[in-house]
Amino acid sequence: MIPTSAPPRPASEPAEKALHGAVDTHIHILSTASEFPLWENRVEDPADGVDMDGFIDRFRAQMQRLGTQRTVVVHSILFGSDNSVTTEVISRMGQDTTRGIGLLVDGANESELDTLYDAGIRGIRLNYVHGGVLSWEGAKALAPALAARGMHLQMLINTHNHLVDIKSEIERLPIPVVFDHLGWPDLSQGPEEPGFQALCALMADGHVYTKLSGLYRLASAPFAETDPFVAAALAANPDRCLWGSDFPYIMLADADMPDAADLLDAFHRVVTDPQDRQKILVDTPEDLYGFDPLPSG
Repeated sequence: MIPTSAPPRPASEPAEKALHGAVDTHIHILSTASEFPLWENRVEDPADGVDMDGFIDRFRAQMQRLGTQRTVVVHSILFGSDNSVTTEVISRMGQDTTRGIGLLVDGANESELDTLYDAGIRGIRLNYVHGGVLSWEGAKALAPALAARGMHLQMLINTHNHLVDIKSEIERLPIPVVFDHLGWPDLSQGPEEPGFQALCALMADGHVYTKLSGLYRLASAPFAETDPFVAAALAANPDRCLWGSDFPYIMLADADMPDAADLLDAFHRVVTDPQDRQKILVDTPEDLYGFDPLPSG
């Protein structure tokens, strides 16, 4: 029997709200099977009784609490490679405030990329940890077509298991690479672990971005154990850091459902310089995802 995810926990008020124009660069918006078909190989079902508008309403409430104003919807593997759920979310929320990351199979054609781009998709995701429908070889083959459209590759990876082995291949890609969740490192090995250092080196060269996200998958609130890793990524290149909440916190495994306010507080705890906060929350995601600057608040 396929387990069902819990509804997302409502956010509390953070100690400090996000800056004007802030972008939450990593969320998922789900739906019911009656609205959009679920992937037959999924490991979890979306929360019972919450349709797409219900997920959008809950996320907008979180945006209000945190002070974020724009977002990037990452297509969930729960829906396989059918990106219609994500493109519909972008349509309902509006491309002025919402962009997406899609999912394609090996050998996808360029017309599919054109359709996704027109719908607001700005990158394609590869799950290097759990596998899925796109392989590393397929992603490399797709890279020139992504580059031609100003799109990028987003990867979920374990730095301590994978990154040293493929670092040179990443350096040769003609597109930027965005790593989810700090590269999902092994905290017990510390930020000096060679794979995490490889990530920092790639950031320093300006070739990759890292999302300061998914802290709750690595540690328990208030996530202090992740601070050295966030600090190391920041020191490597603040221009290549992004922030995301990972709403609605699906496929938790052994992790606890987080309060998004704690995640934003953890970001502010480590990233204290106002210019770095402006880069990470506003300027860098505007440039990467193609948002127009918002009028001054």
